[in-house]
Order: sequence, then structure tokens, then C-alpha cells
Amino acid sequence: MGFYERRILPWLLDAAMSAKPITYQRKKVVPLAQGRVLEIGMGAGQNLAFYDPAKVQHVWGLEPSAEMRERAMRRAKGINFSLEFLDLKAEEIPLADKSADTVLVTYTLCTIPEVVKALKGMRRVLKPGGRLIFCEHGKAPDANVRKWQDRITPVWKVIGGGCHVGRAIPELIREGGFEIEKMETMYLPGTPRFAGYNYWGSAK
Repeated sequence: MGFYERRILPWLLDAAMSAKPITYQRKKVVPLAQGRVLEIGMGAGQNLAFYDPAKVQHVWGLEPSAEMRERAMRRAKGINFSLEFLDLKAEEIPLADKSADTVLVTYTLCTIPEVVKALKGMRRVLKPGGRLIFCEHGKAPDANVRKWQDRITPVWKVIGGGCHVGRAIPELIREGGFEIEKMETMYLPGTPRFAGYNYWGSAK
């Protein structure tokens, strides 16, 4: 891992993922989590402030980057639920089958190399009746925006930690073995359109 990945990228991701439009989205979805929660791609811990401690008993925060885990640990001070970090990739979830009540994934599916494999792993660890709560950016509905997504992605992946701005989020979730219960979409205000089309909701 080079200087950029260790020193610059964590700062850039923390700043970008703390932007007001994204924080507003987090406030919508994170409180839906309940029970024993697996958060995929905890990053710098921006979701921690929005968990409902009356509904959540334990959170596993899966995050392979030591630099991001360090930032998340700072944000974890004062939380009222137990938190355990898992330092593996999303394709390597180290939990037993049917061990989580909720899987939460926010702005992470865009970066996972083997995203369908990771989603199948999320399905594996969910208990019967458990839910996947998601909030992601992805493929835009407008052809001209999609063209820009295709053009920008090769460079964006390099500077953005592997981020693919145009992934077809609903299709990937279904391919991972989930049935989407409800989903909303929109372009987030105040964000570039090529990276600002959001999908959020739940799947079982």
C-alpha cells in the first residue's frame, strides 16, 4: 500500500462521506437497523451516530483499512452499544451463518471488487427474517449521465478507492440472492450528477 492509500485517500474518503447530502441519507436508513448488526464497509464510522441504541445490541464493523478503522474508533467514543471491528474484506465475512439480524451497507457496494460474492455472504449471515438495509449511489436513469459515468469510472476508481460510479445497484442486490422490499431513488442535491444518483431501502 502506497503513500496515497495510507495518508491521502482516508482523508479524502472521510471528507466526502461526511458531506451534508450523504449525512442526510444516513439519517434515513441507519436507524432502521436492529438487533445484532453487521455493517459492511464501516469506513470512518460516520454511521455510528445514527444507530438507535434502544434497538441495537451489537454492531460488527467490517472495514479492511486500518487507517479508516482508526478514524472510526475516534467516532465510537460514547456510543451506547457494543462494537466489534472486523478487519477483513466484504468478500470474507468472518461470521457464522444466520448470526445477524441486520446487514447495513452504505456507499460501499461501489467499491467491492467481487460485489455479488460479497452480497451472497451478507445473505448467508442474515437470520431468517433479517434484512439488508442499503443506501448506495449508482447507475443513473439518464443516458447522458450514464455516458459520463462510463467515461469517468476508470479514473474515479484510481482516485476514489475503487469506486464504480455507475453500478446497477438493484440488479446486483437481486443477483446476490435478495428480494427488494422497498426502494427510493433520486439525485442527491449538491452532488455531481455522475456520482449523485442514490438508491436506498431494504431487502430480505
